[in-house]
Amino acid sequence: MTKKYWLMKSEPDTFSIDDLRERPDSKESWDGVRNYQARNFMRDEMKKGDLILFYHSSCKVPGIAGVAKVSMESHPDPTCWDKSSAYYDPKSTKESPRWFMVEVCFKKKFKSVIELSKLKELPELKDMILVQKGSRLSIQPVKKEHYDFIVNNLA
Repeated sequence: MTKKYWLMKSEPDTFSIDDLRERPDSKESWDGVRNYQARNFMRDEMKKGDLILFYHSSCKVPGIAGVAKVSMESHPDPTCWDKSSAYYDPKSTKESPRWFMVEVCFKKKFKSVIELSKLKELPELKDMILVQKGSRLSIQPVKKEHYDFIVNNLA
């Protein structure tokens, strides 16, 4: 099976690369995703061992903060059944779950965040989904050549 590469966005005030590193076993469930396309990526395509560019979004300096890895494949997201959760969905049932999540584990924090503004300037990344106008998806596929370029040349 071919390894895939992803970019996953998180607001660092809510959950940062440092938060992931500090979790028990440096692992955390990526719950609360409520976008169907992002859900489908997690549910249908993400596999154990896939690598993730961990992106800090909605902050003063958005950009790629490090690398994580999928440590557990898709399974139902229990926050959709928890009435006290902000992610509760009354249309999702245990018999027919609507929302899914994966578990991710910390791999590496970069010395500094690779800023979105820098990523947009690089011709090697011109067709990366992240740098396209209007790209807002919280989980997106990354081409191997983009992943390799970022990790080997920018990190």
